[in-house]
Amino acid sequence: MPFQRKKPALELSDEVRKRLEAITVSRTEGVARVERARILLGYANGASIYSLARQLGTNRPKVERCINKALQLGTMTALKDLPRPGKPRTITMEARAWVISLACQKPVDLGYSYELWTMELLARHIHQHCEAAGHPSLLNLARGTVCKMLRQSKTRPHKVTYYVERRDPDFEAKMAQVLYVYKEVQLALARKAAEEEEEPSMIAYLSYDEKPGIQAIGNTSPDLMPVAGKHPSIYRDYEYQRHGTLSLIAGIDLLTGEVHGIVRDRHRSAEFIEFLQLADSKYPSGTVIRIVLDNHSTHISEETRGYLATVPNRFEFVFTPKHGSWLNLIETFFSKLTRTMLRGIRVRSKEELASRLELYLDEVNQTPIVFRWKYGLDAISVV
Repeated sequence: MPFQRKKPALELSDEVRKRLEAITVSRTEGVARVERARILLGYANGASIYSLARQLGTNRPKVERCINKALQLGTMTALKDLPRPGKPRTITMEARAWVISLACQKPVDLGYSYELWTMELLARHIHQHCEAAGHPSLLNLARGTVCKMLRQSKTRPHKVTYYVERRDPDFEAKMAQVLYVYKEVQLALARKAAEEEEEPSMIAYLSYDEKPGIQAIGNTSPDLMPVAGKHPSIYRDYEYQRHGTLSLIAGIDLLTGEVHGIVRDRHRSAEFIEFLQLADSKYPSGTVIRIVLDNHSTHISEETRGYLATVPNRFEFVFTPKHGSWLNLIETFFSKLTRTMLRGIRVRSKEELASRLELYLDEVNQTPIVFRWKYGLDAISVV
């Protein structure tokens, strides 16, 4: 009498069969998954457990376990290992909480010279103090396990993320004043785009700031320009010479995009007054020049107030809040300047740097770009 299989047959749909066949010829699948896929395909095609074990060079219990799993839990589930209880946990939850609490303290507060934890220092501290803290299970704690605990709790005591605390009690009110100016600019630009006929605006809007510390750095050897087929980039000697620093004192017209600026060695009250005189010469005498600027001491100094007294009703200052320089649109212009014109710049003297900065301002003003502010304007209404 021919041999009759006692186990039920394994029925495979066309889709499952194609997936198993793809796994058997895959070069990226794990060895265990490939072997199990071959077992299931062979059994579905009528092969016996004994013949499959001999064909695949394995043992009958392994083949039988794989087939039983497929019959009970499904074909694709049989390709994976079932969850196991694993090794019993030896580190208690209280011990883990103690480790996290240590990581949330500064090493310097515990008697070390370090400001931030390293995993080696934290593991050593745990080994030295775990028994006294009532957690002897941590005596053999590995550094990698410490890393895993911190990662699971989403704690990164070796990293610093910076923030700015609002120390200006009038932050919201001052920000609203700045946004009110930008709202007025937005409406003026909208009227200009619609080509509405009206009298010329009697208010000029400027965003002003200083960019100090622009370094005049020179090469000790000439740059080697790219050569096709040899080196694709500029070759530059790593040594350099310092020729000093300059300050760019600039304001951008928020309606036209034109930049008014001067380049000087310093940025004192005298230089700020010089900029105000430059702005005064750029606009008709009856125009009010409304300037958004920060609370630098030169902007409210005795010398500055003395000059403003000589031109009454000419300037209006709108100050940004403390630690609110991001509200000043001129910072966008300075960022672009740094990322484009100043990136990798080399000059032979401070005078050359000054002339190149002035040339850059001329180039910008040939095709000015109007910087637009959008954040928070929907909540501002202008009567």
